[in-house]
Amino acid sequence: MCRSLLHSGTTWSDATAEEHVLCQEVRRKDLLQDNLVALHFKYDQASHRFVEWAQNEIAVVPDFHKRILFSDEAHFWLNGYVNKQNCHIWSEANSQVYVETPLHPEKLTVWCALWASGILLQKR
Repeated sequence: MCRSLLHSGTTWSDATAEEHVLCQEVRRKDLLQDNLVALHFKYDQASHRFVEWAQNEIAVVPDFHKRILFSDEAHFWLNGYVNKQNCHIWSEANSQVYVETPLHPEKLTVWCALWASGILLQKR
């Protein structure tokens, strides 16, 4: 693919630094795209299995969908801390700067559940 990006008649060894960088970027994007396709395929399979399971349960118990409870919780730090595993922030700020934070910062935990009869909400 990268060879087609080069000017006609230009060999890889004669390519400019800019062309090398462009090809590296294309390769990175191709790799990222391949990984995303694999990830989507994995989750599509899980989604299909869940739907098949739910349809089978509804066939046995018609109001089964009314018994499903979806829940999640989130933690909000009151000092502005953000859990980097759940939120990615892209910035040009200096990554070498350290910011001191308290050992046990104050936080608010919110738990929520959704089901056929409504919403359950709890704050801790």
